[in-house]
Amino acid sequence: MRHRMAVNPIACTGHGICSELLPELIGLDEWGYPILAERDVPHDLAPLSRRAVRLCPALALRLEAASAERRVPTDGTRDPAAAGRHSGRTGRRAAGPR
Repeated sequence: MRHRMAVNPIACTGHGICSELLPELIGLDEWGYPILAERDVPHDLAPLSRRAVRLCPALALRLEAASAERRVPTDGTRDPAAAGRHSGRTGRRAAGPR
């Protein structure tokens, strides 16, 4: 069965551990939140993807069936490493006092 990475953006607290464990599929935006590759997890990366899910401190990362519907990033990027370099990216606020 094919799988894709998914993240719960509300639960994610931006630790960045996932991108350190799986940089081939997970990049970070300018605030440290994950940006996931828009592709299936390759067979050789499956053990690493399961490890990243298991070690997520916020339990925000998961593997889901590749047939599940996914949202495409609004800036049109599909490369997680390149997505964080766009200066016009919006959608997340920096954490701070309210």
